[in-house]
Amino acid sequence: MTPLFYTTAEDAEEAFYEAISQVNLDALMAVWSDDDEIVCIHPTGHRLDGHAAIRESWRAIFESNPRFSMRIHSKVRWESALISVHCVVETLYLQKDRTTHGPMLSTNVFARGANGWRLVSRHSSAAIQAPENGEENASGGHRHTLH
Repeated sequence: MTPLFYTTAEDAEEAFYEAISQVNLDALMAVWSDDDEIVCIHPTGHRLDGHAAIRESWRAIFESNPRFSMRIHSKVRWESALISVHCVVETLYLQKDRTTHGPMLSTNVFARGANGWRLVSRHSSAAIQAPENGEENASGGHRHTLH
């Protein structure tokens, strides 16, 4: 099977989240770079290096949560000719027990190579809960008061 060619980092990111929503491990791993130096850090804080560790972690996530969806918002992106960094806020909805997890802050780093754009690093962590009134500032983030 010929690997997919992602012409933009946004295409690669869209494929990544689509694979998550379809609980499709092969499609998810197809977005990752072929390089051995790939890194994934889940909200648990464990650093996973390389294809085998990352694949196994997502396999376990999909196995324990066969039906879930993720909402992505507050996207901020920086891009150059060879690298693209995407910072997003994610909310995870587990259908098996109808719980919501999040918000989570995730940074997805894509690199452009001979096979198009590929994911090389992902770091996700729990965010501070949003204020109860849900008030957001102009950049899409929540207002904070410093004293």
